[in-house]
Amino acid sequence: MIADLYVRVSTDEQADRGYSQRNQEEVLRKYCAINSIAIRDVIYEDHSAKTFNRPQWKKLLQNLKKYKNKTDLVLFTKWDRFSRNAGDAYQMINILRKLGVEPQGIEQPLDLEIPENKMMLAFYLAAPEVENDRRALNTFHGMRRAKKEGRYMGLAPSGYINRVKEDGAKYIAFDQPEASILKWAFEELSKGIFNTEQVYRLAKNKGLKASKNNFWRIIRNPLYCGKIVIPKYKDEEARSVMGQHEPLISHALYYTVQDVLDGRGKNFRPKAITTEPFPLRGFFKCPECEKLLTASISKGRSKYYSYYHCSSGCKYRINSEVANEIFLNNLKQYVPRAEIKKLYIAIIIECFKDNTKEIQDEKYKLIVQLKDYEKRLSHVRDLLATQQIDAKDYGEMRSSYSEIISKLESKLSVINEDKDNIDDLLNSGIENLLKLHEYYINGEWVDSRDLIGSIYPENFTILKNEFRTTRINEVVGIIYLINSRIPLNKNGTRKDFSSLSHKVTLTGFKPVTS
Repeated sequence: MIADLYVRVSTDEQADRGYSQRNQEEVLRKYCAINSIAIRDVIYEDHSAKTFNRPQWKKLLQNLKKYKNKTDLVLFTKWDRFSRNAGDAYQMINILRKLGVEPQGIEQPLDLEIPENKMMLAFYLAAPEVENDRRALNTFHGMRRAKKEGRYMGLAPSGYINRVKEDGAKYIAFDQPEASILKWAFEELSKGIFNTEQVYRLAKNKGLKASKNNFWRIIRNPLYCGKIVIPKYKDEEARSVMGQHEPLISHALYYTVQDVLDGRGKNFRPKAITTEPFPLRGFFKCPECEKLLTASISKGRSKYYSYYHCSSGCKYRINSEVANEIFLNNLKQYVPRAEIKKLYIAIIIECFKDNTKEIQDEKYKLIVQLKDYEKRLSHVRDLLATQQIDAKDYGEMRSSYSEIISKLESKLSVINEDKDNIDDLLNSGIENLLKLHEYYINGEWVDSRDLIGSIYPENFTILKNEFRTTRINEVVGIIYLINSRIPLNKNGTRKDFSSLSHKVTLTGFKPVTS
């Protein structure tokens, strides 16, 4: 009798329950020595027995087919070393028998010529399969429970890294600089100025390591705004819960990006592969058919000429140098006058107060209610201390008042009007606006397009060398109004600007546009 010895151990079984390769080989060799069986070959396998798609088993099978009738037995310690899938095992047994080879588990010997032994074989094969399925089911339910508790399971996604706390609890934390780059990518996509592929290329230039396909999955993944998705299972509908990890972006930013990707974003703009001399491409629409203009360069007799033109059959076209100059002249209208910087800030603050008067009234009412319930809570504490009420009544009133106070504080927290913060913001903002046209001319191409998109939320056009747009950013609209309505005196100030601020307030921050 000649036998091939099959020694199999999967990664998670290494040195466990006597399944080590060395132990199996030793047992098999002793069996062969006792039973006078010659050993032709020893096959070592380190793959799972769920299927027969195993490298070394495939080589063994090819060898048995090549040298048919040279081997009588394939020996292994137990039937779960042979297979953990009953259906596959029966098929493989039939294949081996056709080759004149009998498989046998030496610790679970079976004479398969006896029909009743097939029942025992079924048990030997089914038991490890059931064990596998039970282990997999327990793991599945454990991971699903962890997800319901907001824990992220598995290898950390791009922008995060796996960490372990001192108590052994696992979590994910930001992986810099990848996290910052992804946050920047979300912010750029939300503007709708660049398409996804362009943002991906720019992110790659910044050092993003993710592939293009992975980037698409990232920007669609709610995990980055702090949510864990729990898939549908049986009667449970798919849902999401707040994760225990720190979100990379806000919910508002995530859903704005989804709207832009789905084409529903207000600022969504189609693909615009733009290089100089076409910085306006993607924003500039045809005055006749209102479709976005494309751009191209034509060769003349002695030099090249660049044009913005329509591609839908319209004959409209305009020299890019002329269009860029008209755009820049329009942009200069919104540059604040440096000599009246303080006046800009004062008027904008006054307009802000007028436009937020109802909010401030609501804030005042909330503060009054909050103080009232805090007094009530303090009063019931005094009643308890003087034994005028019992602990049960105190507990009920404290719970009720605390809940109301919590709700009032929550409402109050969303009403944020801090004059000092507004002053700081306006100071820095006006300083940047003072250099608006210089920033557009000298800035990077990406930054220039960001600037165009922020000042002109809707597409613009040029008709008869006149710049036209339906709407501009509210802040630059106020600056335009101030520039056009305030005459300067010698020291660059104006004592009375109440009439102007009233006009600004009445417009509701809607600017006068060209």
